[in-house]
Amino acid sequence: MKMSEIKKKAKKLAINPGQMNRTELIHAVQKAEGNTPCFGKSNGHCPYTNCCFVEDCLPVAVRV
Repeated sequence: MKMSEIKKKAKKLAINPGQMNRTELIHAVQKAEGNTPCFGKSNGHCPYTNCCFVEDCLPVAVRV
């Protein structure tokens, strides 16, 4: 997901992106949606298949 799409989603959730980096902003969105703020921490295994960031997260987690 592009940063502009993440910012748009954040604004809909009343989150001010300010100077947050991509991961911080995604964590804020995850938290606001009632999910665990775990983007990039899954080690390639994620039980949260309903998260809109899962496709971006798994490749990041594998590289980390």
